Amino acid sequence: MVRTALDWIDAELAKLTAAGLRRTLEPLASAQGPVVTVGGRSLVNLCSNDYLGLAGDPRLRLAAAEAAHAEGAGAGASRLVAGDLAIHGRLEAALAALHRTEGALLFNSGYHANVGVPAALVGRDDEIFSDVLNHASIVDGALLSRARLVRYRHLDTAELALLLQRSTARRKLVVTDAVFSMDGDAAPLAELADLCDRFGAMLYVDEAHAVGVLGETGAGLAEALGVKHRVDVEMGTLGKALGAFGAYVAGDGRLRELLISRARSFVFTTALPPAACGAALRALEIVRAEPERRARLHALMARLKAGLTARGFDVAQVASPIFPVVLGSEARALAAAAALRQRGFFVRAIRPPTVPRGTSRLRVALTAGHDEAQLDAFLGALDEVLPGLPRQDP
Repeated sequence: MVRTALDWIDAELAKLTAAGLRRTLEPLASAQGPVVTVGGRSLVNLCSNDYLGLAGDPRLRLAAAEAAHAEGAGAGASRLVAGDLAIHGRLEAALAALHRTEGALLFNSGYHANVGVPAALVGRDDEIFSDVLNHASIVDGALLSRARLVRYRHLDTAELALLLQRSTARRKLVVTDAVFSMDGDAAPLAELADLCDRFGAMLYVDEAHAVGVLGETGAGLAEALGVKHRVDVEMGTLGKALGAFGAYVAGDGRLRELLISRARSFVFTTALPPAACGAALRALEIVRAEPERRARLHALMARLKAGLTARGFDVAQVASPIFPVVLGSEARALAAAAALRQRGFFVRAIRPPTVPRGTSRLRVALTAGHDEAQLDAFLGALDEVLPGLPRQDP
């Protein structure tokens, strides 16, 4: 075999395999839904972010096809060159209406938004205050901004208050997930807004896992807590509860104008394809017209929370369709996922660095398309699987 400059990768892959940390792709042979086909088997899907069950909805598929037929398969350029299509403006107007803001700006993904927006707001003379469990994209965006990154303990507003009080930065930006993607708990947005008012900081809330799920109209956690008017930057995604693809930032019109000129992840990328925008527009109509989807999802959340609590799992703080079944070691999480698959359930093991070492888990996610029988069967399968898992490392 000819040696190459990439031979070192073999040893790295072996290390990942030995540590139980190597990732693999598992293509679905079906559309997203409460039941999917994986490896030739039909499995109950308990690890998707398709919270309202819209990703496979025929209405979104048709809307995507119609948008592609009308405006093309791709945008062809960045928005600032020749890729600013009419459907982008229609979608931004619909998103601003959902959030009751002056404007909204599309990004190609939640990652694009979170890595691009902070650097447009703060720089070397500034500080970003970030919950220690914020999504990796938020951390990356903070580092790219070149502002000083200050991380506070999870949900610890007392520590954040002390850090803000000590800050002498030119500008201060507090950034938090609304719903934390691996624990399913919610940020104390009212308290964070109080601190931002007190210390003159901006508040950036990532509503990725809350849009469509929380709030009277599905606008997210800030709406549910009655603090929308106190959030400076609201980021949301189109690829989770809305079943499409892409992301956006909603806020003041002047914020939108600044991001158009300074958010590098907006300026230097080809715009979203029309099909994704068409599907998202249809999803927003469904979210507005069918609140019963959220009601059903919340009923299922209550049922699963009761079942997991009865089995000794700490899910008291869960405020979303995301339930962490924490098992400890990588080996235990992998073994549980494999055993549940044998019993007909598709749920993935989540391991470091996605979660802290010693907290490997199953991340169980519900959608409005699930039914009570599927949840009860999953809990029964969990009862069968848990006693046979490897012992927890000391």
